[in-house]
Amino acid sequence: MNLLDEVLLVLDGVLGLHGRSASFDQDTPLLGAVPELDSMAVVALLTALESQFGLSIDDDDIDGATFATVGSLTAFVGRRITV
Repeated sequence: MNLLDEVLLVLDGVLGLHGRSASFDQDTPLLGAVPELDSMAVVALLTALESQFGLSIDDDDIDGATFATVGSLTAFVGRRITV
């Protein structure tokens, strides 16, 4: 399984998308486009990503651009894994 697929699984589970993420690709907009991704869901998503990938994410590490698209979120996770 590649990183994109793993991020999509986390998104699907945290947001309760019931498989809708299977139709998402790198360019799929997130923040403002997926109603389930509200401010509380962002916190839950970050916690799940930390758990899934063994990351430690500080508030200063993220901004709105991180959640712009599936690709931007996946790239963020990829950069954090290699840090």
